Amino acid sequence: MDSGHTHTDLRPSWGEPRPGWLRRLVTRASAALSTGAPTARRGLRELPLALRRTALAAPYLEAERANDHRRAGAAAASAMDRALFDHEWWPADAWGHRALWHFEQAGMTLQATRQARRIGDLRVAAGDPQSARRYYAEAIDEARDVGAEHEQGLAALGLGRALLHLGDVTGARRLAGASETLLERARAPIGEVEEARQLRGAELVVGNRREEDE
Repeated sequence: MDSGHTHTDLRPSWGEPRPGWLRRLVTRASAALSTGAPTARRGLRELPLALRRTALAAPYLEAERANDHRRAGAAAASAMDRALFDHEWWPADAWGHRALWHFEQAGMTLQATRQARRIGDLRVAAGDPQSARRYYAEAIDEARDVGAEHEQGLAALGLGRALLHLGDVTGARRLAGASETLLERARAPIGEVEEARQLRGAELVVGNRREEDE
């Protein structure tokens, strides 16, 4: 996507939304107090028929029936990867949300944080940076809470890109600077650090001039 143009409002129609923060809080509290096996679909709708019929669904459905959140999350994340490869945005988004939910249920905080960031990446790639912001913001907060600087840096980089697509050059460059610091501190691959540096130096054509920080 050309970063020199702001985003239009032609967004894809997304699948099942993620449960709100209050519902997720109640679900976590209930799971902590429960002495029995967790309910497989608590807070999660049945897998849409269009996805249930695909070959990718088989390992996921098997893990879901076994209430194995760890395995179900991994299977959903793998299905998301395949859908992303094929540029099938809605299936990728639906699988991504399922992976996120299962990782949360399994108490896999780092994996859930990474998954929230990946949903943000997906929505930017699909042309909807506006809705991507909330996923990046949550990933940044969660990564900060668990001290995962590498993941925090990647989420900040993703949010910076989303802001650039939306025309907020100053915000994008500030986030890129924070991302660069975090990624360097986490000894991230040099390619990731370079991406943050490039975004920090980004410019946006506005009319006949270039907008950039003083």
